[in-house]
Amino acid sequence: MTLIPLLPDADRHAPFAFRHGKAIDRETFHAQVMTLAATLPEGQRVMNLCADRYWFAVALFAAIARGMLTVLPSSAAPEHIAMVAAEQPGLLVLGDQASCPVEGLPYFRVDALPPEGPSTVANMPLVAFDQRIACMYTSGSTGTPMPHFKTFGRLRQAVLAGAGRVWAAAGAPCSVVGTVPIRHMYGLEASVLLPIFGGGRMSTQIPFFPADIAASLAGMPAPRLLVITPFHLRKLLEADIALPDIAVILSATAPLSAELAVQARQQLGCPVVEIYGSTETGQVATRETDKESNWLTLPGITLEERGQELWAVGEVYETPQMLNDTIELFSPQVFRLVDRKANIINVAGKRSSLSFLNATLTSLPGVVDGVFCVPERNGNGEVERLAAFVVAPGLERAQILAGLRQHVDAVFLPRHVVFVEALPRDGNGKLLARTLQELVAQHILQRN
Repeated sequence: MTLIPLLPDADRHAPFAFRHGKAIDRETFHAQVMTLAATLPEGQRVMNLCADRYWFAVALFAAIARGMLTVLPSSAAPEHIAMVAAEQPGLLVLGDQASCPVEGLPYFRVDALPPEGPSTVANMPLVAFDQRIACMYTSGSTGTPMPHFKTFGRLRQAVLAGAGRVWAAAGAPCSVVGTVPIRHMYGLEASVLLPIFGGGRMSTQIPFFPADIAASLAGMPAPRLLVITPFHLRKLLEADIALPDIAVILSATAPLSAELAVQARQQLGCPVVEIYGSTETGQVATRETDKESNWLTLPGITLEERGQELWAVGEVYETPQMLNDTIELFSPQVFRLVDRKANIINVAGKRSSLSFLNATLTSLPGVVDGVFCVPERNGNGEVERLAAFVVAPGLERAQILAGLRQHVDAVFLPRHVVFVEALPRDGNGKLLARTLQELVAQHILQRN
């Protein structure tokens, strides 16, 4: 059995996290992890609902040290939490709030530890390579959220492989500021585990608005990495506010257009690295989107064709993982991403993708946000008509259609164009499948 130290061998006095303008060194982090691990009540599973990224990390690694599985719901919605709790009986909620954020579950507050660690830190625990440490849930953007289990050694390997790629683009390990939810696979890998395993520095804040992102970046020493989604990156660039120097931008959760990547490099003066991955696979490949159309898998990961499907293979997986995307494979390490299989649509015998249509819609002048959807299909599974929900104050349906007509075939023009004040995106900038279904039911089906 392979055993790995819980935390990497690093300078114990090196700054690790920054909270309220104060640096926390790695020795203090280690000490607080071990103090919490020693005080956690007996149990096999915990649900980590800490709001502060630092305390989230302390609670996660304390649970790992105790051999506990951490369950990470992808949403704070009560119905999702209830579903997770029903699937995972006996959960203890860990949090940094004054009271339990979930009714009916036992609660342990983790941020009541001494502010400074003891002068003598306990020996570093060793963790089995195959120890299951996290149960992640898919976002629900394509259906019901599903659980996936992650092991310590494999997750650590994947994060270190990604760190090599990102730090190379930045020129050095960075201070990491992330706008993405910490219980999502991308947020966990890039904003929590990357600074822990990869030797970077962690921001405890999870900023959302452009001014908050600027303030969070300013509170961290250079060089800086900004972990963000395409949706939030576009909003940040549109705000056109002064930002501290950024060494590299990391983007994931949705396709990043080459145009947006070019704009980001020109406006912010830094490379933009895009990650390809999923909850099931974690990070698989990267590219610099404004320079490259193809993707390169991370070290140790290859892609294999098996029948009609493509599989990700490597030591970072307990078993090979099937990819739910349409991909053109050039070699085991190099590929072109076409789109998610669920996004490929056929209308009147012609093919397109919802991602392309969405990107075209949101690129139109005056469109603040927008999304295409498929309210109806025929018996053969082909799309009978498309619809679009649009946030575009001051525009009319005819202007939207005229703008789209310049870029897409007429068969893909939406029959219904529904103007809304805002689209209810989650913290990753995604629209969940059930959210789109509710919009269709409210604005389209009720009118027919």
